Order: sequence, then C-alpha cells, then structure tokens
Amino acid sequence: MTNASAILAALGDPTRQAILDLLLEGPQPVGELAALLPVSRPAVSQHLKVLKEVGLVVDRQEGTRRVYRVDPTGLAPVRAYLDRFWTQAVVAFAEYAEEQADPPSSTESKEKDR
Repeated sequence: MTNASAILAALGDPTRQAILDLLLEGPQPVGELAALLPVSRPAVSQHLKVLKEVGLVVDRQEGTRRVYRVDPTGLAPVRAYLDRFWTQAVVAFAEYAEEQADPPSSTESKEKDR
C-alpha cells in the first residue's frame, strides 16, 4: 500500500476525520479530544496511533500527557496523488475545448454524412 493509499484508508474512518478536524484547530491531548467525541479515551488513543503511523499527526510529551498536533507535511502524498487526477482532468478538458473550438469544416461534415 502506498503512503497515499494508507492515508486515504486512515481517513476513511469518520472518527479519525473528526479527530483530524479537531487537531486542525490546534494541538490537544487525548483527554481533551475524548471529551469532544462520542468515543472512549482508549478509542481516541487507538485512532491517534493510526493517524500517527500514516504521518498525519505528531505528538510530544508534556509532563504526564502527550499532546497531538497535525503534521503539515502529512497530507503531501495524498495531495500529490490527487494532483495527478487534476492534471489529467485539465488536459482532457483542454483537448475537449480545442475540439469544440475547431469544428470540422463543412466539406468534412458532408463527407461524414455520406
């Protein structure tokens, strides 16, 4: 599985999406995240472990707790993966626009009709 695939798979879980959304607001410890979500603290820890393994979050020790934050470089593989689709779509659109802007001449149209 590529890193982009692993990240997309991790983000396929709504709870992990919610955790990432909360962390986009700023760094937070597990307890604060759990208080904002309808899942237990151990479940939040497990989801954070998955997000950390795919590179979407990082943590640091602050006293007796771990504080998590979004790793800004973590989405780069997904962005590159999705950019490929965007590039292909733009090329296809440009080709279609050129075809529409340069319709076949009337002689070519008559020959096609025969």
